[in-house]
Amino acid sequence: MLFLVAALLLLGVLLGTVAHAPLAFTAVAAGVIAVWLGVFAARERHARRN
Repeated sequence: MLFLVAALLLLGVLLGTVAHAPLAFTAVAAGVIAVWLGVFAARERHARRN
């Protein structure tokens, strides 16, 4: 339960920050996160095959 509260608090802080950031910065940050998650997923998939 404490983890859920902490996750929701962090989400609220991040969404509040994004609401005040310029759209270009938000798009770049979202792209960087998407690439990072893609690389992580590819590494995990590769590690499970070996």
